[in-house]
Amino acid sequence: MKPQPLEAALYLVPTPIGNREDITLRALRVLSSADLIAAEDTRSLRQLLAMYQIAPPPIVSCHEHNERMQSRRLINAVTEGKAVVFCSQAGMPLVSDPGYRLVQEAIARGVRVVPLPGANAALTALIASGMPVHEFTFVGFPPHKKGRRAFLDRIAALEQTVILYESPHRIERLIAELVVVCGPERRCTLARELTKVHESFYRGTLGEIALQIGNTIPVRGEFVVLLHGRSE
Repeated sequence: MKPQPLEAALYLVPTPIGNREDITLRALRVLSSADLIAAEDTRSLRQLLAMYQIAPPPIVSCHEHNERMQSRRLINAVTEGKAVVFCSQAGMPLVSDPGYRLVQEAIARGVRVVPLPGANAALTALIASGMPVHEFTFVGFPPHKKGRRAFLDRIAALEQTVILYESPHRIERLIAELVVVCGPERRCTLARELTKVHESFYRGTLGEIALQIGNTIPVRGEFVVLLHGRSE
């Protein structure tokens, strides 16, 4: 795609969550026209740019461990007249991913922030889950230790659909805990490997899902868990 001039701003550009065709024309145009790209994972971003034959501008790493330090440098670049892009490793920047401090720095210094729409695992899972979509709460990843039980008790009490993420090596534990706090009859959907070759949805009660996980439900790939709201 032929580069086009961009206004100096911080551009938040979503990237595919699995299938690399899931990227917008606008995102490709912005990526090809940026003066500087900050990426959570520079390797995966370079692979994406190569797939679309985009000659990359300078790319720097910006992740949870260096975001505070990089934010000032990146916003300095915008104030110097550069179009700066931020991409997380996959999906929508900031949503269970780095970028919050960067956006806060931009806002504090009066820099324009331009969000682009695009791929997001939570919403992709929600629309195919069979769960009510008129009202929902997204809570990201559960805490590993401190506050975990309080977190689970809180989401168990919600009356709307709850969406959360979990890694493959913790998914069995999470489902077992949800059975305890929500009861085995609460409806649940697991979405696994979204947009990839082995994309799968598993729908049923928490009790049914608990019996299947690790057996007919492979414990591989990233999971989105959707929990039906509490009924009176």
